[in-house]
Amino acid sequence: MRPPVRKLALTVHVSASVGWLGAVVTFLIVAIVGVTSSDVGMVRAVDLVAGPMAWWVLLPLSVASLVTGIVQSLGTPWGLVRHYWVLFKLLLNVIATAILLLYTRTVDHYTDIAARPESTIDQLRAPTFVIHAAAATLILLCAMVLAIYKPRGLTPFGIRARRS
Repeated sequence: MRPPVRKLALTVHVSASVGWLGAVVTFLIVAIVGVTSSDVGMVRAVDLVAGPMAWWVLLPLSVASLVTGIVQSLGTPWGLVRHYWVLFKLLLNVIATAILLLYTRTVDHYTDIAARPESTIDQLRAPTFVIHAAAATLILLCAMVLAIYKPRGLTPFGIRARRS
């Protein structure tokens, strides 16, 4: 990849990744409000906003981070499977995106409950939102640390590629 294209790809990747982390932290804060509030209207609002946030913010940013990360790694000397830190970042991203995609069913479930006016606060409370958002935050922070510190270590493929 030529330097201007590489820098553009890196900019898009970092933007998507940081946006994803920011959106997950925002989701976590909103989820904490939903779990700790005693106001049924507030808890209902949290559940109602969770669906669109998952589908229209979190999922697109996670996919964008994954796709741009793959493009970035294939277009640079780091490679996709040459260095352990790149491979671990890829695995973290794939796992987090897959879990998020599966988790949208749970989010949709709570959004559907919140859409029913007769729902009680106990039916609306979603501690799972806090648990999953906290775990996602930790995963994304680990990926960020890997990207910044780039620990040494070549994969067996990377060792063979370097010898060639």
